[in-house]
Amino acid sequence: MQTEQGKPIYGATVIVQNTTLGTTTDADGKFSIKLDAGAQPVLQISFIGYETQTVPAGGKTRVEVILREAVNEMDDVVVVGYGTMRKKDLTGAIASVDGTALTARKTNQISNALQGALPGVTVTRTNSAPGANATIRIRGITSMKDSSPLVIIDGAPGTIGDVNPADVEKWTPYLIPLVKSGKVKRIGVSNHNLAQIKRAEEILSKEGVHIFAVQNHYSLLYRSSEKAGILDYCKENGIDFWAYMVLEQGALSGKYDTAHPLPAGSQRGETYNPLLPQIEKLVAVMRTVGNKYGITPAQVALTWAIAKGTTPIIGVTKPSQVQDALQATKVFLTADEMKALEEAAESTGVDTRGSWEMPMV
Repeated sequence: MQTEQGKPIYGATVIVQNTTLGTTTDADGKFSIKLDAGAQPVLQISFIGYETQTVPAGGKTRVEVILREAVNEMDDVVVVGYGTMRKKDLTGAIASVDGTALTARKTNQISNALQGALPGVTVTRTNSAPGANATIRIRGITSMKDSSPLVIIDGAPGTIGDVNPADVEKWTPYLIPLVKSGKVKRIGVSNHNLAQIKRAEEILSKEGVHIFAVQNHYSLLYRSSEKAGILDYCKENGIDFWAYMVLEQGALSGKYDTAHPLPAGSQRGETYNPLLPQIEKLVAVMRTVGNKYGITPAQVALTWAIAKGTTPIIGVTKPSQVQDALQATKVFLTADEMKALEEAAESTGVDTRGSWEMPMV
């Protein structure tokens, strides 16, 4: 796959018409796709800024495609959520941000990249966890009318969360040239299930690139990555597993119970306070185990996560919290203690999967 100037096209979409089969071109403009013997398929090939082409592929083992640049002569128009208008007919204010400016921002969330990029647009995270949804407001939260935006994605209404950073087939190929050029040293994925991780590794490994780390929600109360086989896959393939929300935003720290709930009105309070009657039973077991070693329930949670072969990601605001975390690395739980903790966690019946997370099992 190349341009009229002979340059390879990376990331072009190749689809077998009237099927669900498809792939993308690699950094050299090459692609491969398995077709049924005797079939007479037609390939549809497209790339942004170029004319879509159809190529008969029946009986062929190799096709060469040259895409021509699309030349569109247009009047001075403005694209709006519900169509297009001539600029002279538009009465509202217009602001735009270039895609290049968004990709230059150090974030993997489209919504976060918009923060501060446009006047009058406010982006607020609904949760501090990776991949959490964001609320977008136009012209401020005090507007008398609904200030939520109309989001159009590929011509259809949606939400900003539908721009999925976990779309393996779409995004993974773009990482390869970044690694090969030295702009990116290592690749990690977050909130991916096992099938997505394996597919990403398959795409990358063809070019000699590999996944370095997986970052998923993992705690005593949420072991879906373990049950789905992700932890085992990471161990077998030398991939680091980084566990976030090991303390479930403080619910497993031992600081909160029904008599001392999480802050009222906070997002984590709304999430975990109704669950505290069940969580208290688990924390009681964590406290019993911790007393044997002179550590807190929070340290027990970290020690357990480390024993499972993961690297816990923790948030700290004081030097003492770093020392507490360090102490957790010096404690080794017995098999019976690990079992007791996990059985107590299972008996709570609590599911702490976030709204931004897909099911892992």
